[in-house]
Amino acid sequence: MSRQKNDGEIPQIKNYIKIARPDHWIKNVFIMPGLALALILIELPKDWGSFVIKLVAGFLATCFIASANYVINEWLDAEFDQYHPTKKYRPVVSQNMKFSFVMVEYAICIVIGVALSFVVNMPFLLTELWLLVMGVLYNVKPVRTKDVVYLDVLSESINNMIRLLLGWFIVCEDVYPPSSIMIGYWMAGAFLMAVKRYAEYRMIGNPEIAGSYRKSFSKYKEETLLCSALFYALCATFLIGIFLLKYRIEYIVAMPVLFFLFCYYLYIAHKPDSAAQKPEKLFREKKLMLLVAALIVLFAVLTVVDIPIMEMWETAFFIPTGH
Repeated sequence: MSRQKNDGEIPQIKNYIKIARPDHWIKNVFIMPGLALALILIELPKDWGSFVIKLVAGFLATCFIASANYVINEWLDAEFDQYHPTKKYRPVVSQNMKFSFVMVEYAICIVIGVALSFVVNMPFLLTELWLLVMGVLYNVKPVRTKDVVYLDVLSESINNMIRLLLGWFIVCEDVYPPSSIMIGYWMAGAFLMAVKRYAEYRMIGNPEIAGSYRKSFSKYKEETLLCSALFYALCATFLIGIFLLKYRIEYIVAMPVLFFLFCYYLYIAHKPDSAAQKPEKLFREKKLMLLVAALIVLFAVLTVVDIPIMEMWETAFFIPTGH
């Protein structure tokens, strides 16, 4: 079994490397907020040497498990990607690639990812396996959640929450992060994914072709995608707000920057051939990167700087037990 478009062309190893999408590994920086959260809420590592080893092993493990998911995604999506203006040039669609080689690559990525996960701890390993299972559910029939309207966004964006847990478990394996920030992080990812779908749908510009490329697009409209993105953004900010009120009220000062970041991301989605469709290329959006940097710096400052006037807010939101 092979995808063969160019007769007689010998499969090249670079095509197999390409479908693992190492250029997408930058997305795995999403484990860092979980790591930072654990350092703030739990404790700093006692052995920094061991911590650095776990961090490197954990990051690489996540990269290889993500690549395993990308490999099956590329193979199973080939029949649909031929209808996409740019994805039709992906190697699995346009080149001579063999199913057996793709499956070997998939297995190698899993083995490396699992082996590296053992270096961290058991909760981290189990969470990596969860990430792997989500890739199967998302791509493989009969489930294939990517074909189901709304579930396509929610099942893909839950990987954000999984990455948050992965970062957390690098620091702490005995407790879980607060549910408010976990679900809020999931909803933030759902917002990003819904905006990505919105940008794709607008770029294709033809509902019939869009439905051929992605089955869920046959049930979407620009309006429903935009409204769903707003819903996810509201859920994310509400849940993150709950977390801030409970654990570090000073962070509320950073919320307007976060709101503006959401708005600017939606603005980017309206650009021709928007980077919102290709998150690995978002670093080229200089204004967006400046906003992200400003938000990180602001959160870092607010982590160590107390604002006395905010104590009034804590009192106002405190509800005594039994009332």
